[in-house]
Amino acid sequence: MLAPFAGARLALALALLVPWLVLPWTAPPPGSPPRAASPWAAPSAGWEWPLAPRPAVVRSFDAPEKPWLAGHRGVDLAASPEQELRSPTAGVVAFAGTVVDRPVVTIDHGNGLRSSFEPIETTLAAGTRVAAGQTLGRLSRGDTHCRAGPCVHWGVREGEDYVDPLKFVADTRPSVLLPWGG
Repeated sequence: MLAPFAGARLALALALLVPWLVLPWTAPPPGSPPRAASPWAAPSAGWEWPLAPRPAVVRSFDAPEKPWLAGHRGVDLAASPEQELRSPTAGVVAFAGTVVDRPVVTIDHGNGLRSSFEPIETTLAAGTRVAAGQTLGRLSRGDTHCRAGPCVHWGVREGEDYVDPLKFVADTRPSVLLPWGG
C-alpha cells in the first residue's frame, strides 16, 4: 500500500527538483541579456588571501539595502600586529594615503575591480605595479578598525558597487545535487 504513495512522492519531488538542477546549465535564448553572476561562484582564478596564513573572518560583508545606508562594505580579517598584507591579485596601486584618520591602500586589478585595505602602512606610491602575493605593506600600529583585536578591513568594489571580497578567495558554494549519469 505504501509503495504507490512512495512512488508518487518521489515523482513529485523529482518534478519539483529537476527544473532547479537543469535551469542553471541551460543557455539563455539568443538575444537575451546575460545572466547575473551567481553569488555562489567559485573563487576567481589568480586571487589569493591578503594575509598568510589564511585568516579568520571576524566580521562579514553586509551590503546595505541602499548605497547611502549603513552596512559593512568589506570583511574584517584577524591579523597580528604589523603583519604583512599582500596583493590578492596583480594590479596597480591606485591610492596610498590617509582617509579620515586611517592609512589606506587601494589596488586597481582591472576589469572594474579594486581592493582597498585599512589600516595599512606602505611605502608604495600610486602607479606602482604589484604582482599577486606581493607585499603591499604592514598592518598599521594603533587603531586597527576592530574592537576585538588587530584586524585588516578588506573591501572590493566592482565598478561603483561594493561586493563581498570572500567570493574571490573562498569556495562558498552550497552543496548541489547533480543529475545521475550523462
